[in-house]
Amino acid sequence: MKDMVVIYTTKTCPYCIRAKQLLNHKGIPFKEIDITDDQEREQEMTRLTGRKTVPQILIHGAPVGGCDELHDLDRCGELDRLLHTK
Repeated sequence: MKDMVVIYTTKTCPYCIRAKQLLNHKGIPFKEIDITDDQEREQEMTRLTGRKTVPQILIHGAPVGGCDELHDLDRCGELDRLLHTK
């Protein structure tokens, strides 16, 4: 079974911290994959999302973007809708 929310991060990324804070604030469980020293996981992230920057967030296996996109989805109510589908 796929994790509902997966977030690729690095240890020192402030945008990663902001994205995780939003998820935690909303009580959304997520699987964090730290790619700081893991080239294989970094390549996996790039393959799945088409992007090389962190954070990269997937909901139900579909890439939704990074921190700014996550906050945008939350502001317009789309984040809640995405989490309650499937």
